[in-house]
Amino acid sequence: MAGLFSPRRAPLTPDAPQSPLMRAVLLLVGALTLFVLLDATATHLGKRYPVPMLVWARYTVHFLLMVVFLAPSMRLRLVATSRPRRQVVRALCLLATTFFGMAAFTRMPLAETTAIIFMAPLIVTLLARPVLGEQIGALRWGAVIVGFVGVLLIARPGSGLVSEGILFALGAALMYAIYQIQTRQLSSTENPVTMLFYTAMIGTMAMTLLLPWIWGGPMPGLVDGLLVVALGVFGGVGHFLLIRAFREAPASVLSPILYAQLVLATLVGGILFGHIPDGLALTGILIIATAGAIIALDSRRKPILGRHKD
Repeated sequence: MAGLFSPRRAPLTPDAPQSPLMRAVLLLVGALTLFVLLDATATHLGKRYPVPMLVWARYTVHFLLMVVFLAPSMRLRLVATSRPRRQVVRALCLLATTFFGMAAFTRMPLAETTAIIFMAPLIVTLLARPVLGEQIGALRWGAVIVGFVGVLLIARPGSGLVSEGILFALGAALMYAIYQIQTRQLSSTENPVTMLFYTAMIGTMAMTLLLPWIWGGPMPGLVDGLLVVALGVFGGVGHFLLIRAFREAPASVLSPILYAQLVLATLVGGILFGHIPDGLALTGILIIATAGAIIALDSRRKPILGRHKD
């Protein structure tokens, strides 16, 4: 697993040889598949166990994986940072994203919840000018408006979605947008592996302090216990693959592919839970994916946000 963090390769361009580019695409698809499996596992386990306990397990296993596989070789470089406070704030934003996201997945179908959370890049676009001081063109503004129409189609009255789940999903999207902005501001000076380690470490520390108050539900049996551990494995390995993918190929090429996660979530939701979104919800999901892809493609000309996600 440590091999995933080999020295940074020379940046590729969209016209680079296809072999590294195909490898990057496969790594990215693998990461997205693991993220969908993480969400599906949280959906299943959340019916019987408290969400905060599952969040604790997700971060603790992820943290232990990094300690076991990376600490022996990286040592103090794993925690070396010039901006520790910003690292902590960023990690807490991702922790909040995970909590709100899991809470939403236990209340709503996989596809619709994933689509609402994927509003994060659109929210980043809204915040880019006041927070980052970046100019946003008419194309991105149009994509944001269209994306919000997509959310309205998913969360419309009569859709069957509970309002509490919608609020949790929107909360996850907002916190993930703030997390992405923090990533953008840190990425110029910080090692991405170090940033990933801080998210795992801070998440583990915060949830461990709360463990006496969040532990509950029946004691997991063998199968559920393995699924609980799998939360951290899916999350940790998925982020490793994601980092490697974005080292193999430029973000401008890979960013639109991130929206394949919406397709995967729809398929997995149908296979595992027997839920297929209705026509209007599918239209909304497609609209959000299209709006996000437009913003990602437009970022090739006028970068708005680094697309590293960890």
